Amino acid sequence: MESQIIGILAALLTTFGFVPQIIKMIRTKSVKDVSIITFIQIGLGTFLWAIYGIYLRDLIIIIANSIAFMTLVLAIVFYFHYN
Repeated sequence: MESQIIGILAALLTTFGFVPQIIKMIRTKSVKDVSIITFIQIGLGTFLWAIYGIYLRDLIIIIANSIAFMTLVLAIVFYFHYN
């Protein structure tokens, strides 16, 4: 049970880790100091983690990384919108 709680907390922190950056991009309408390579790299990583979660049938991994991937796709959309 303890390991599952740690996993859920880690998933929450990772899943919503880029939300502050997205909010900043929207507020400032600027991506001056944002690295698109970082977004793409982490986006691909979360996508692969979600696939791995599917193989393991681990809902925490699947849900957390699917949401993180969608968040990063949103960040990439805003990056190109404001660039």
